[in-house]
Parts: sequence; C-alpha cells; structure tokens
Amino acid sequence: MKSALYAGTALVALTASAASAEQITVFGTWLSPEAEIVEEIFDIFEERTGHEVSYVGSDSFEQQVLIDAEAGSAPNISIFPQPGLAADMASRGFLTPLKDGSADWIRDNYAAGQSWVDLGTYADENGDDNLYGMFFRVDLKSLVWYSPENFEDAGYDIPETMEDLIALSDQIVADGGTPWCIGLGSGAATGWPATDWVEDMMLRTQPPEVYDAWVSNELPFDSPEVVGAIEAFGTFALNDDYVAGGAGAVASTDFRDSPKGLFDSPPQCYMHRQASFIPAFFPEGTVVGEDADFFYFPAYEAADLGKPVLGAGTLFAITNPSDGAQELIEFLRDPAAHEVWMGYGGFLTPHKDVDPAKFQDDTSRALNEVLLNATTFRFDGSDLMPGAVGAGSFWTGMVDYAGGKDAAEVAAGIQSSWPE
Repeated sequence: MKSALYAGTALVALTASAASAEQITVFGTWLSPEAEIVEEIFDIFEERTGHEVSYVGSDSFEQQVLIDAEAGSAPNISIFPQPGLAADMASRGFLTPLKDGSADWIRDNYAAGQSWVDLGTYADENGDDNLYGMFFRVDLKSLVWYSPENFEDAGYDIPETMEDLIALSDQIVADGGTPWCIGLGSGAATGWPATDWVEDMMLRTQPPEVYDAWVSNELPFDSPEVVGAIEAFGTFALNDDYVAGGAGAVASTDFRDSPKGLFDSPPQCYMHRQASFIPAFFPEGTVVGEDADFFYFPAYEAADLGKPVLGAGTLFAITNPSDGAQELIEFLRDPAAHEVWMGYGGFLTPHKDVDPAKFQDDTSRALNEVLLNATTFRFDGSDLMPGAVGAGSFWTGMVDYAGGKDAAEVAAGIQSSWPE
C-alpha cells in the first residue's frame, strides 16, 4: 500500500545495497486498521533502503514479547505501549541501546525533548543508563472540554492559568451554574479518571523529577507532595458547588456519561477534564470545533513549572539487534514517517518539523499544538506503577477519597499496598 502523501516528499537518505538488505521483524500491539497504516510507513522505508519489514500485531504483546526474548527469538524491533515493560526488559539485557547521537537528536527535534529522552532511558543489567527507545504516536490527557456556545453566552474566557481556572469555576457558581462534570465510574476499573487528575496535579505542583520519584516509589505515596496533589484534585471534586450532582455523585457517575452534561440546555456543567479520546462519548452528531472544543488544562502561575503535559505513547525499541533495525529507528526521525499517520487521524507527535497541514483535521492540529507547546511531558503514572497499585489500590483509593475519606489516610493505604 503506497501513500499519495509522499509524492515529491524528501525523506532521510537511508540506503542499503542488495548484499546488505535485511528482513526486519517488528512486533507491536497495533491491529487493523492501525496495522495497515504502520505497514504503509514501513513501505516507504523499504523503498528507500531495500530492506524488507514484516510487522505482526497482537493483543497479547506484553506477555509474548517477554516469552520471545527469554527464548532467544525476539523480533528485531518491539513497539511498547508503555515504557515500564521496556525498562524491565532493558534491566534484563533484552534491549539494545540506540545509536550514539540519538539522545541529542530527540532533544533538538522533539518538543520537550529532554522528557522524551528521560522516558526512553533505562538502566541495563549493570545499572548503567542508556537510551533504548524512540517514541512515535502520542496520546494527550491534559485537556478540558467545553461548549463554545455556552462560554460565549455566559461571557466566559478560556483560562490561561490554574488560578484563572479556579476563578472561572467560582464565577460560574456565582452566576448560578455548575462548573464541572466529573465521573469516576468505569466498571471494574472505577477510579482511574481520578488518577489522571492526581497525576496532572502532581505535574502542576511539583517538578518533573519529583513526579518521577513518586512513580517509582522513591518518593512514598503518603509523602506531603502526593497528599497535596490528591487534595488539589479534591478542590474540584469534593466541592458540592463545583460538581454536577454534588460531590457525592462523582464516584457513582460513569466517566462515559459524565461529559454529556455539557450539552444539556441549560448546561449541567461548563467544563470536563478528560483525554483526547472523550469525544467518542459525546452525544451523536456533536461536531468537535463547533459544538464542543477543548483547552489546555493549565498550570499554576505561582508554581512556575512551565506547561507540563500528561499523556501516553508508543515506544520503538530494538529487541534483536541488526544494522537494519537501527536504520528503521533512524527513519522514524523523518517528518514524513509521522505525516503518513497524521493524514489518517488519531495520531499526535512531538516532532517539531512535521507539516501541520498534513493533519487530517483542525482538531488534530490543535491537539498537537498543545503537545508542541509542552515544556515537560510525562507518561500516565498509574500505567508505570506496579499493577497492584496503578490498576488497583490507586483506583480504589481515589474512590474512597471521593467518598469522603481523608487524603493522607488514603495515601497511606496505597503506600502500604506497594510491593516490596
């Protein structure tokens, strides 16, 4: 499958002689239709280099990639959905560092470049740090969704700082409205939306190195910094005047239903903090950019921590080294490799040199601007924590907190669940 997006596009010069051409195997989580898109990107690489790329996707990637590595049959490149597993495999000697100069390239060419270097750097079996991965395709979480019509009717402006956001929330209450819709319900995963709030608040109240120490438990969960971030979430979620249905409705409201109050007449709420995927749960026929829009979940001006962004992303790493595998990672530096997927939608990138016109729509372009304006990017913390915490006690602890339990007590309980 070849893309018309590439007519006349200048690509990074990567060539391989017939004698050195390789069969490169790639393993990841992308299934159809994402698999066809990434294969189209690999087609461009094949045309440029003479190498052949074979991609396989699986919904059992996390288990299978480790089995293959332990058996000595790993693919040349593995595409990790989160860096935690990559870090674990690096510590066991299953990953190969990227070429010298890769970290400098990422720092220079990715927005918040040092963040991406940090997220792809892990200790090897000897405890030495190396850059093992390059991120490609990013998801964004630090967003607030709203109805432009409701804001215009009420005369509200988009807040630029967290102080402005709190002031706007107070103004909405004074005007007789309710500023926020918040829902933590998600079946067996109930509570996860609150973990995103807390992670965003950690990035807005503490430097990124403190966030990193928290995620690794070098900073205990019951430390004052973490308790403070939980209470910052409570500033919004535990205020009966702030939340549609009152604070008591937060834990019981399904996250998929919670944004619908934005579209009621009169509105049940004016704002909803959620990731870039949430329009999938807006009422049928909602047009993003017209009926609904978003703004960056702002940082505290007083904290002076820049514009931190919370999100997720996929990491390309070498699990079976070869010259061709290194060349394929290097090919991902080319803006054109990103622009293929940009044209299909559902793709954001921190690459500063991509052509914004290649995005499928204005919404994607605007979302990517948030990413490019970030001064710090950090991965969803709960996804990096041990499963018993990140997908267990952290979720349930946030439900307890929304139900009225003290933040310090909740944090202490989560800390006690951390595996030794």
